[in-house]
Formats: sequence, structure tokens, C-alpha cells
Amino acid sequence: MRGTRHGPAVRRRKLGEELRRLRLGAGLTSRDAARLVGWHQSKISRIETGASGVTGADVARLLDAYGVREPRLRALLEALSGAAEGGGGSGWWHAYRGVLPPQYRDFISLESQACTARTLETSVVPGLLQTPDYARAVTRAALHGLPAAKVDSLVEVRIARQEVLHGDPPLRLEAVLDEAVLRRQVGGPGVMRAQLRRLLELGSLPQVRLQVLPFRMGGYVGLSGPFVIFSFPNISDLDVVVLDHLTSSLYLERREDLEAYCAAFRTMQAHALTPEESSELIAGIGDGA
Repeated sequence: MRGTRHGPAVRRRKLGEELRRLRLGAGLTSRDAARLVGWHQSKISRIETGASGVTGADVARLLDAYGVREPRLRALLEALSGAAEGGGGSGWWHAYRGVLPPQYRDFISLESQACTARTLETSVVPGLLQTPDYARAVTRAALHGLPAAKVDSLVEVRIARQEVLHGDPPLRLEAVLDEAVLRRQVGGPGVMRAQLRRLLELGSLPQVRLQVLPFRMGGYVGLSGPFVIFSFPNISDLDVVVLDHLTSSLYLERREDLEAYCAAFRTMQAHALTPEESSELIAGIGDGA
């Protein structure tokens, strides 16, 4: 698919572009930068074009040379160096590297550094809003036959990811859910009732905007499938659309793709129920209405 890449390639290119911008902002040529950090000039060029990866330690050396002191920007760029290699850096999820595929570690690394996530879900509750029982039921259904220990580990990861909603600052989550998400009996009636209550609780948080697309709307632009748009602090050009598939994730990086998905998401928000109306619908479904 033209304009679509796997996560690590996107991360390398965008990280390189940002490092080049910071170098130029510091008034340095690539030769100057290479001299300051003790490298060959060609290494700087390969990093900036995304032709080769770079470690978190090397990113830190470059940022020191460029006089970049802002902690959050440094943390983001150092995290991207790990994601660019498909390893997801050295965050808490690294302890699960034997269970999580590289593309999932990459996804979590991006999620942990994003300031905003906009997501459309057409089938299941977004991972950041799932209860443990619901997460377990979804995992068992999607990965049939997986050993119980691995299921438990994946559920632990899913729940640990939710800490981004309570960070300082917290991730802002804007979620649009098809009504089918609320009515599909994942895990059975008891699990769903608890999950719907959880949606009401999290939907009341100031950093969470939850809206429902009701069945009566008929067709809508997002029927082709779920997606997530990540936005990051300090670097507007880093925004990326993630499309999840059964065995991999694809990242759309072209400006026209980003604009199309952002416009589609705004349209769905405009046509969805308001957050207050959505809460009423969720509560009614939970009460058996």
C-alpha cells in the first residue's frame, strides 16, 4: 500500500527529520555535529535520512550537542529511538518482550509518549477503557488457543497501558464507538455490565471524550474499520495514523493521509451523540433498556 509503512521505518524517518531540524536550529552543519559527538559525518546523514537506526544513548548525545534541554522532548525522542528499532525502548513494557511482538511494543511506546489519541472502534471497547475481565475475553477470542499464562500477561499489559490516562499530564483520549461495541456480549452479560459501568466512569474524566455512533445513523465514513491517530507534544509533524490488523500494525505517514483521517474523525464526532447523550445510551444498555 503506497504511503503505508511498518512502525519502525516511520519512526526512523520522523526521528531523523526532527534531529535534523534541531541541528539546524542550533546553527550546526552535519560536519559540526559529527565533530562535537566524535562521529563520522556519514553517520549523522544516515540517522537524519532514516537509513540507519540510532540508540537512545546516541540520541541523548546529539541532543546535548544541540543544546536541547526540554525534558519531555528529550524523553519523546529517546523513546522513538527504541520504537524505530521495533523494540519499544526500555519502558515498563520491555519486561514483556517475550510475550509482546515488536509492533505491539512499538505501539505502546508511541502511546506512552503521545499527548492525544483519537480512536474509532467498530467492534470492541478500546484497550485503554477495558476492564480486566473484558480484556481477557477479547484476548481469548482473538488469539484462540493461547496458553492461559500468556493470556494473563497480555491482560496485565492492557491494564498497565491505562496508566497513561492518569499521568502528569494525562493522555487526552477522544473515542468514537459504534453502538455495536456496546451491544456485543463479549465475555457474557455480567462482564458487559461491568464494562459498561467502566465506560461511564472513565467517560466522566476531563481527559476522556467518549461518543457513540448510534445504529440509526446508518452508514458512516468509518465503517471500513478502526484506527488510532496519535499526536505528540512539541512535534506536530510526528502525528501518525495506526491501522491494526490481526498479525501486524500499519502506519500511515503521508500528510494527505493524516488530513483525510483527521477530517473523517471530526465528521464522525460531529454526527455522533454528544458525550452526555452517549452516557445516557450506555447507561440504558447497561440497565437492559
